[in-house]
Amino acid sequence: MKIVIAPDSFKGSLSAQDAAQAMAAGVREVLPDAQIVLKPMADGGEGTVRALVAALGGELRRERVHGPRLETVEAEWGWVAGERLAIIESAAASGLPLVAGSAPAATTYSSLGTGELLKAALDAGARRIVLGLGGTATTDGGKGLLEALGVRFLDAQAQPVAPGGIGLLDLARIDVGGLDVRARQVELLIASDVDNVLCGTGGAAVVFAPQKGATPQEVQLLDRALTRLADRAAAATGRDRRDATGAGAAGGIGFALMSLLSGKFVSGADLIGRLVGLERSLDGAALVLTGEGRLDGQSLRGKTPVGVARFARERGVPVIAIGGALGEGYEALYETGIVAAFSIVSGAMSLADAIRDAETLLRRRTADVLRVWCAAARSRH
Repeated sequence: MKIVIAPDSFKGSLSAQDAAQAMAAGVREVLPDAQIVLKPMADGGEGTVRALVAALGGELRRERVHGPRLETVEAEWGWVAGERLAIIESAAASGLPLVAGSAPAATTYSSLGTGELLKAALDAGARRIVLGLGGTATTDGGKGLLEALGVRFLDAQAQPVAPGGIGLLDLARIDVGGLDVRARQVELLIASDVDNVLCGTGGAAVVFAPQKGATPQEVQLLDRALTRLADRAAAATGRDRRDATGAGAAGGIGFALMSLLSGKFVSGADLIGRLVGLERSLDGAALVLTGEGRLDGQSLRGKTPVGVARFARERGVPVIAIGGALGEGYEALYETGIVAAFSIVSGAMSLADAIRDAETLLRRRTADVLRVWCAAARSRH
């Protein structure tokens, strides 16, 4: 019997690779002779680099770049030499964890470091770049990223505007004359599970900036700033991408990549599923196991379990999802081809304990699920 295991990471506790191994151990407790195929997944967020490097036989590289507060940080990215493919996560250089413990400064956080990772990939000779968007502290519309590649954001006196989204309120003109030409020549794939637009009620500032420490007043300022950015970008390029799917991803980095570079937005789970060979692995499979840290109604917006379910449904293979927790609206997953969803937590437990014991809990819950599934299969025969 062939069982494919394709989870995302359980944020804060298990990488996708560790989650896959824990689920495999649970399967072996019940079906020791099963053929188990591990396909650790991601959707563009945390774990994308490591999942693709492991699947494609690449290497991890580290780069000293600027973090959200323009401090020096060391960020990890992936390189697959044979394919001249670079894999980058925006969170590695511009992520929320990098500002943990400091006073919130949501209006000034910069995406400069993510642009520096892009430049490092271009310097390495990349022909194709997968840039995973998610988990950033920034709401600067990708201004910092573009500055790293030579774009200038100028005020009415032709001086550079201040760092972060707040600086965009003074933006008078975008000068693209110094843009690194390689950034427009490379195939740039934007992998994200976020489909928000740039501005307005469904935009980057209103939806995500509060999670990054922005006050209600700062949210309004940032939304105005992103609107001004969109206006000036349209004037500079002749096209307006503020309402494009994914423009609001990673605090507006999606907009920068699509508006001034060659970025093409794709579903992160779909892209990564294809790159790791998930579809091929489903041939002859009896069951797929997937999961991530939280399963809820938001999972429908492109999270890994739903992406896995799309691949599996095309092959007629049932999917069971196991999450760190089941949140509001998780039942909607059943419309995607997932036949059942479970939480690893079996009783009252603190979050700290659940994170600490996630590997054991996931292994046990997987074994429980397999026992029920096998019993159901026997009853049908």
